[in-house]
Amino acid sequence: MDPIVLTVEMMVVLGVLALTVTLFVTEVFRIDVTAILMMVLLGVLSQFPGLGGLADERHLFAGFSSNAVISIIAVMIIGAGLDRTGLMSKVAAVILRYGGRTEARIIPIISGTVGLISSFMQNVGAAALFLPVVSRISVRTGLPLSRLLMPMGFCAILGGTMTLVGSSPLILLNDLILSANETLPASQQMERFGLFSVTPVGLALVATGVLYFMVFGRWVLPSRGTSDDRTSGQAMGEYLKSTYGLKSDIIEVVVPAGNLLEGQEFRDIMLAHNLYIIGSYHGGRRWMTPPVATKIQTPCRLAILGRRRVIEEVAGWYGLEVLTDLDVFADDFAPTVTGVGEVVVPPGSAVIGKTPLELALRRTYGLSLLAVHRQGETLSLVETHEHKADDILNVRLQEGDTLAVFTAWDALARLARGRDFVVVTSDFPREELRPQKVGWALFFFLVALFLVIFTDVRLSLALLVGAAGMIASRVLRIDEAYEAVSWQTVFLLASLIPLGHAVQATGTADWIAHQVLRLLDGWPVWALQVGVAVLATVFTLVMSNVGATVLLVPLAVSIAVAAGGDPAIFALTVAISTSNSFLIPTHQVNALIMGPAGYKVADFVRSGGVMTALFLVVSMLVLNLLY
Repeated sequence: MDPIVLTVEMMVVLGVLALTVTLFVTEVFRIDVTAILMMVLLGVLSQFPGLGGLADERHLFAGFSSNAVISIIAVMIIGAGLDRTGLMSKVAAVILRYGGRTEARIIPIISGTVGLISSFMQNVGAAALFLPVVSRISVRTGLPLSRLLMPMGFCAILGGTMTLVGSSPLILLNDLILSANETLPASQQMERFGLFSVTPVGLALVATGVLYFMVFGRWVLPSRGTSDDRTSGQAMGEYLKSTYGLKSDIIEVVVPAGNLLEGQEFRDIMLAHNLYIIGSYHGGRRWMTPPVATKIQTPCRLAILGRRRVIEEVAGWYGLEVLTDLDVFADDFAPTVTGVGEVVVPPGSAVIGKTPLELALRRTYGLSLLAVHRQGETLSLVETHEHKADDILNVRLQEGDTLAVFTAWDALARLARGRDFVVVTSDFPREELRPQKVGWALFFFLVALFLVIFTDVRLSLALLVGAAGMIASRVLRIDEAYEAVSWQTVFLLASLIPLGHAVQATGTADWIAHQVLRLLDGWPVWALQVGVAVLATVFTLVMSNVGATVLLVPLAVSIAVAAGGDPAIFALTVAISTSNSFLIPTHQVNALIMGPAGYKVADFVRSGGVMTALFLVVSMLVLNLLY
């Protein structure tokens, strides 16, 4: 193996690499800012004499139009389109139905599902598709998003090793084998791998990832919330208690057939027992914020807002069943759909002087009135230590009254466009769900998926077909599509591409590879294979996995031939090991989940360090035992 001379350009690139890793780990700057600074630094350094090979200023910003970055933008838009139809919320509900609300059961279901999906589509696409699902699950269960996204993201990466179309390095593998065969004698020619040739390795890795987080998740996963707004269930309850003296939960109650409540109006039950009936289910239909004059028809289910102790006591009197968790109302009363808001009666409003009953507040505005705050005094149905219960349904509204209401967020958004009330609450989700567009969303998603799997259309173009179709069919408005893109992720990845190019173009990658392989000279075949795997792992952290694969496969084949090993297995080792990218958030999937979960680089170092070691051990064992 001919030695490679270390040049000034290589030394500069090594210095920039060291600086990048240091800034990533210490987080002196936010990680995307560090990436931008390193891109600019490469551009500036390339202006100095003798360093022109660091970066071509004409293509310094080409990363923003790269196949990978455009693909991520498109898949984020596709995911947002599916979410806007309510489809992702339904998927979340199914997962919760079978996985319950515990981390130990939810993580393997989510991670295993994403791992399976990513074996047939790009792992970043699978991760982006499930990002809104995991967000919904986090809100409904109260589990921090940071404890769910990393297992999902890691298993999306691992799932890419299950088939030969699961990741870019494996897609390239057969072409690289054909190229290598041209330099090998007939006796050492390598056979190409089939679609499922790598499945045993991938299955073992995905299973390892799931088991790792199930067993060690409690210690290695951060518990970091990403939002403190009062639209979450816990924050909503605390806000009601501190501001209005109300301590309430949403409880689902089953009213059996022939119950003595048959025919009674909601209003009578609410006033008699200091409760708020905010939903009803009968005959296969659900009503949210039903009119207070509605009469109970049995059998039915009621969603009641009030103190659990009081609800259980009332249920005992009437022979009702109190459910532990929401069942038929789980989707309708998720914190992302409904919650408590505040509205103020402005001067000149048409509601002044009228009562909530006269206004038919629920039917007209979609508002379930909880309390009225007037001149320092709070009026509500619920009796507290401070005052007795009030018949707020017959209180005449006055200018300046603040109304605490339970409502669907889309109803509150519509109210904000009118003149009868001023909406005080500002931190509620303003997403406008479009369930009527689910057909178009699924159609364009399947079109994109078909193009990715069954055609040779470039990945970015195939995904943009789906994204553009959703915009054209008005599943998403163009402004919503822009909002769906995580620009932090885009700038992080696009800004790192020039650094990876510099590592390869200046020969720095070749020099590093040769130095490592010189150290391994004379080692047994299994040790050489491990060394190749470690080298591929290191390279994929600082350059694209495709670049690392193209660079290292020919070297790995040469080493195997010289040492008497199987060159095809060494080539496969490289293609598999370039997916071992968990230590720092340079992989597309890691960059995607970093912002929403609020991860820091230290979180990846802690959780990803163990995962990296497990990946090496498991992949080497399976490759040597089964191949």
